[in-house]
Amino acid sequence: MKNKITKRMLLFRCGTIALLLLIAGLMFIVGRGHTVYFDNKKVSYDGKSIDTPPYRIDVYVNDERVAKLSAGDRGMCSWMGQDFRMRMEITKEKGGKKQIANVALKIPYNMDGIVLNLPALLAGFPQDGYLTEFVPAPAEVTAEDEEIVTDEFGLEGLDDGMEE
Repeated sequence: MKNKITKRMLLFRCGTIALLLLIAGLMFIVGRGHTVYFDNKKVSYDGKSIDTPPYRIDVYVNDERVAKLSAGDRGMCSWMGQDFRMRMEITKEKGGKKQIANVALKIPYNMDGIVLNLPALLAGFPQDGYLTEFVPAPAEVTAEDEEIVTDEFGLEGLDDGMEE
């Protein structure tokens, strides 16, 4: 009887572990969050360059405008999952006619912050030309912020107390 209960407990434990691993795998694929940045800036890649970005690009994700970019601007949105879809309304020059572009792309698993250069994407550059990882600039340390440590062990002012 005891052997039967032990086998049953072992089966339930193994089944529970397998179920948790399955859920973890699904959450990794489906529920991974990314911050997507949009650039409407000049770009050059592999000898090709775009010197004049469009006058204005409106970016819509899930039918909500998440960025209104003039030339030289950056916008952002948050996205869950690996399949990213957006719609762009592009105005090449001031007072010009709007063009609509729908874009769907795969977001790499290993990147949390992704920068999409929209003029390069619209020009048909390869993924290396329009997609890069966002790396925040380090904060500058000024002389006022810097702390000067003279005694790193905190022994200054202590009597030895040891007699020879």
